[in-house]
Amino acid sequence: MEIKKTYKYRLYPSKDIAKRMEKNLEVCRRTYNDLLSINQETYLAEGKGLSKFDMNKCINHGVNAEIKSVHSQVLQNVSNRVDKAFKNFFRRLKERKSGKDISVGYPRFKKRYKSFTYPQNGYKLDGNKLTLSKVGIVNVRIGRTQNRIVGQIKTLTIKREPTGKWFACFSCVEEINPTKNKNKEKIGVDVGLKEFATLSNGETIENHRFFVKSEKRLKKAQRILSRRKKGSNRREKARYRVALIHEKISNQRHDFHHQLTRKLVDNYGTIVIEDLKITNMVRHPYLAKHINDASWGQFARFLCYKAESAGCRVEKVDPRGTSQDCSHCGNKVPKTLAQRWHRCTYCGVVMDRDLNASKNILNKDTVGTTEIYARGDGSSPLGYGLEDSPSRKREARLLVVG
Repeated sequence: MEIKKTYKYRLYPSKDIAKRMEKNLEVCRRTYNDLLSINQETYLAEGKGLSKFDMNKCINHGVNAEIKSVHSQVLQNVSNRVDKAFKNFFRRLKERKSGKDISVGYPRFKKRYKSFTYPQNGYKLDGNKLTLSKVGIVNVRIGRTQNRIVGQIKTLTIKREPTGKWFACFSCVEEINPTKNKNKEKIGVDVGLKEFATLSNGETIENHRFFVKSEKRLKKAQRILSRRKKGSNRREKARYRVALIHEKISNQRHDFHHQLTRKLVDNYGTIVIEDLKITNMVRHPYLAKHINDASWGQFARFLCYKAESAGCRVEKVDPRGTSQDCSHCGNKVPKTLAQRWHRCTYCGVVMDRDLNASKNILNKDTVGTTEIYARGDGSSPLGYGLEDSPSRKREARLLVVG
């Protein structure tokens, strides 16, 4: 069984090497914008754009001193990105015409380029040294033995973060023979905002709210940044401080999700979660920030890839009705988003709303659901439209604050 993995390592380039990598990014950015412009002109003149092979020819014919300083396959990857951008644009345009409620954005010119990719060759990893074609030798921090690359390297992406840190991302294909998890216990997981997750066995996982806790520091740093003169050194220092805060929040969230998903796949044989439409849920005017802070989508991705190699099974079920239905008798018990207890008027069972939802998720345990809603209720998304419900703003405050 083959699985795809990406190994991400911190790079420590010298000043000279860092300047060369920055130049690579700038050449790739200009090439991207040139190819995008040529595509637009060709479409206006002939009624169709260029294929990625035609764009590669444009790169070859436009050889100059700058392009010669970048590996040829890195530039070919730029044409692949332009081609992919147009394909995604036309695909989304077709989906919207068919009735799907999605936004469609035309490919835009780039003001900054964040990464460049070696698709096949042009690099060599030897211990803690990474040799990049037309760049030089860069120090790599690989760390512990379990972090070392296993499998065949397919592509290498060099990425620069907003804080100025450089990373090497190795995309690999690994052949695994997962040992089946001997633990046959099933668990249902209901994600939320008051608690990050509630398991069907009654266990709750705290929602750490990393962004909310750092919000005061972030606001102060952003106010300082807004007062700085554009192009000045003081503005660059202020921008760096803002980027550091965002990076810390992201790292905290990553670490939390990695530890939680590892715990779940090690302790359970089957994990059942909701297949949520998070893009629809973040339209809520008062809960969007908290939904993004919880990052349920990242949690689901981590859970799926860890389960694949651990011999564990993850199933995604239709979230419709999981919060409104009674897990004991199956009858529908309407409740607003702010009502945190499930009280069934039919069978008399009383339990926490999220625990009831996690039990319903476990009971569904089906594959191939056809209709997915934005939330786990049979009513309108995020508690709209229920009679005698408080205002959406007050309801959201009650949910987040508790």
